[in-house]
Amino acid sequence: MGQPDDMFGDENYPAYTMGRAAEIIGATPDFLRKLDELKLINPLRSSGGHRRYSRYQLRLAARAREMVDQGTAVEAACRIIILEDQLEEALRQNQQRPAD
Repeated sequence: MGQPDDMFGDENYPAYTMGRAAEIIGATPDFLRKLDELKLINPLRSSGGHRRYSRYQLRLAARAREMVDQGTAVEAACRIIILEDQLEEALRQNQQRPAD
């Protein structure tokens, strides 16, 4: 495990409990469980089995909550966000590829 200073800057560090994560994004724990079930987010499990969320996962969950609040079905919102995330990653990798 990294030093505490390293963890504060790591957007993938699972720092938030389910209750705190739900509070931050303005949703219920059931909503977060549904996002896990739909494979949008995959929270780390503590040794006691409790879900722990990263800032990156909270951004995805907040985006899903916004879309659902606007009338998008949760399943569709998750699929859209997954595709957006995959496209962003592909574009990032393409930009890092050396020119021929």
